[in-house]
Amino acid sequence: MSHLVLELRPGEMMVVNGATIRFRSKCRVELVSHARFLFGKQIMASHEAETVMRQLYYGLQTAYVGAPEERDAAADDVRKMLTRLQAELPPRTADALRLVEVSFRKDDFYKALKLLRVMIHDENQERFGIGKDLVETPLTNS
Repeated sequence: MSHLVLELRPGEMMVVNGATIRFRSKCRVELVSHARFLFGKQIMASHEAETVMRQLYYGLQTAYVGAPEERDAAADDVRKMLTRLQAELPPRTADALRLVEVSFRKDDFYKALKLLRVMIHDENQERFGIGKDLVETPLTNS
């Protein structure tokens, strides 16, 4: 069995099996058995769930590392949201959500969250027009 070693900086947080841990100093942590965990920038605060994809991420995060009494309800909400979004969103986005759903149904929450982080990154670029100018503005020789 392989072990996972994480280095965390002061102020960073980690959620392990529903418990939130904040590190006060630089620390190396070794996980030697299976645990449900997220750390650092993988953790989304509830107030950050401002868009549909972020709400889905937060729900999936809760189903994965939330308090044990919250997980089942959060998983039900995620199932409903995935079904609704796949019907409402453009085909390309719905296809990407199907990959999230496959990982979620296989209980591979970590992979589903990783896929959603990519979608949120893309959503942020679209929302703020990042990359749009690079495509639409022709290069000129000065």
